[in-house]
Amino acid sequence: MTSTTLDEPSIYPAPTDSNDDAAVKHHYTDFENSTYMVISKVAYLIGVPKRFFESDHEPPKLEWYEKLESDKNARIVRNLCALRTALEQNYSTIYKLMRYEMKNLHSMPELIPQSSLQQLMNDGITIERANYKPSQYIIDINRHISNRINNCKSLFPIWLKWEYVRSLFLMPNGLSEDGIKAAANDYYANKSKYPYQVYMNWDYINAGNILYNDKKFVSLLYEANEDYFCDLSKVTDAGNLTKAGIYKFLEESEQVDIVVDCENSDPFKLYATLKNLDQEALLSKINKIILYDDIHTTTAWKILEQFTDIPIEHNLIERIKEQKSLVDIRLTTGTCREYYQNGIKSFILVSSDSDYWGLIAAMPELRFFVMVENEKCGPAIKNALINAGITYCYIDDFCTGNSDEIKIAAVLSEVRRVLDNSFHINVQDILQEAYTATRADLTTAEKRQFYDRYIRPMKIVIASDGEATIELGS
Repeated sequence: MTSTTLDEPSIYPAPTDSNDDAAVKHHYTDFENSTYMVISKVAYLIGVPKRFFESDHEPPKLEWYEKLESDKNARIVRNLCALRTALEQNYSTIYKLMRYEMKNLHSMPELIPQSSLQQLMNDGITIERANYKPSQYIIDINRHISNRINNCKSLFPIWLKWEYVRSLFLMPNGLSEDGIKAAANDYYANKSKYPYQVYMNWDYINAGNILYNDKKFVSLLYEANEDYFCDLSKVTDAGNLTKAGIYKFLEESEQVDIVVDCENSDPFKLYATLKNLDQEALLSKINKIILYDDIHTTTAWKILEQFTDIPIEHNLIERIKEQKSLVDIRLTTGTCREYYQNGIKSFILVSSDSDYWGLIAAMPELRFFVMVENEKCGPAIKNALINAGITYCYIDDFCTGNSDEIKIAAVLSEVRRVLDNSFHINVQDILQEAYTATRADLTTAEKRQFYDRYIRPMKIVIASDGEATIELGS
């Protein structure tokens, strides 16, 4: 019995167009109101053709394609994956053209995406080699992807486990001919079941289009890794009806102030709400965001203005008595002042407290839209709002998956503040004390070398329990 090598095209059978009636099919409502950020990024990186991003009937969003196209690391991985898919899809034909007609990648534009070759060259990567076989190209490409995929880690949010995403791009045992042969057999046997017929390392071939939306993709991705993704708020956005209510309120208003009770609101959820609304609609009608803040609330309110184009007025309310907050009364008087002095008649009130009801009841000439958090807002105030004909929505419903940037910035800001307060030393002063205490008679040149060798390279070493120590150079 003769053995079959990878370069014999017989191991790459023609793809079949089988329709598996047993394939898992999910009704649209299973994934209603999902987001598309994660699947758009994955689709870009694995090389899904641009036309699917441009189609209104396909999940990947063009805005993410355009953003990632300007990122060199993302562009490199995408073009490598596109070349790998082209080689997988057309292996037999490419093999024959290379062997019998001495062609190479650049001379097969009908089979190999020339734009990918050119973009890779522009980005400093030359794929084409003399006298190469298709199998060697696939191995080379797999090596490039393996070496470079971690450069794309920062493109994904920190709540998504990167090791799960990374594995999608790595062909199992892909640096050997046996590995790429096994992957090719799996791909050709199930080509029509791969998302957009693009190769990726994915075994759940009967799950339908895994790039349907973020909710489906992330759930299946964790399941494939014997894990469970539980925070669906990261991949689910508020429904169209909720957003339509907000847009209707804006359209029927001349100008709107967003008034925030910072004691009874979450800055990250408010940011997520603003982020997931149409920015043009917001900027055209919202005059400013007015924060009524207390010294005991989260410091994240201080950086909100860095993450929105809407002007922010931040009022930090000091306490006369330590146990008594004055935020509610200042919010009430401030809202009245906006009406009487600045002529603002429409307000989006962000608070889960019931204390603002006195303001609403006392000012019937004003229009209010209320944003609350579901678990923090009791049924009594909800019923009062309904009976008064005032629309409210839950900011919990808006996708929190894109709020990483403000969360990271808030934590870093607080860490820097604490470090600034806790860690202030002058190394030259310490050195001078050390020279005096040890009576070490060093020349100026010796001191300079000592400084360069032992002091300049010093670093903070953090143990597994979080304990930080300073390690000098050696």
